[in-house]
Amino acid sequence: MGTTQLASVPEPKYWHLKTVLSDALDSEFAVGEILPNERELAARFGVARATLRQALEQLELEGRLQRRRGVGTTVAPPRVGVAVGDYAHGWTDTSGEDTWQTVDSTEAVPPAEVARLLELDPDTPVHRVRRTRMTHGQPLAAELLYVPADSVPGLAAIDTPSGLARARAVLRELRRLELEGREQTVELGSARADDAKELDRLPGAPVLLVTTRYVAQGRTAAVAVATYRADTCRLTFGDPAGEELLAG
Repeated sequence: MGTTQLASVPEPKYWHLKTVLSDALDSEFAVGEILPNERELAARFGVARATLRQALEQLELEGRLQRRRGVGTTVAPPRVGVAVGDYAHGWTDTSGEDTWQTVDSTEAVPPAEVARLLELDPDTPVHRVRRTRMTHGQPLAAELLYVPADSVPGLAAIDTPSGLARARAVLRELRRLELEGREQTVELGSARADDAKELDRLPGAPVLLVTTRYVAQGRTAAVAVATYRADTCRLTFGDPAGEELLAG
């Protein structure tokens, strides 16, 4: 069998249209401006609406456009640098509620992959803390933090089974452990319905999934799965000085 030469493969029509649209965004539209509807854009550029949608989806993935509920497609501002690396403060959520906002906590069985990271049986319930990450009043990320019961033994004396008070208690007890390290992975994904609602996105919008495994006392003490808006976020790692969105 022969090999296909990349030079001989024609450029997809939507890819060329994406380049044309990108140039138009730079020269004709301002940040936050609403684009004409699909019918008008397709007529202007002489393409089928299916081709136009492919180009628009690619521009959204690249952070040039945003699709907003009840508004339409708008020109996106430059991506915000968001630090997700090793923070000087150690455990997450130690610097207050100005960036990460704690929402609630419930007992739930974690997803199979999270249970594997926690080295738990698949049907073992854990504390699931839900938080959102904000900047300038806009949501950037939604996070689910999974904490096994043996990581926070001090919770036994707390009567509240769920809610905001319980979530704060879980985080407070978790920080009693000395953090020894963390491992992080980043994947590109699509927003589920519940994440999309929290992030003011449409279901299926591109997102960045950041999974963090926290290690303390030689074992996995907690696992966080954070869903970041791919259209507005540029993830940075390490501990950059003066990072505006640093959350210890």
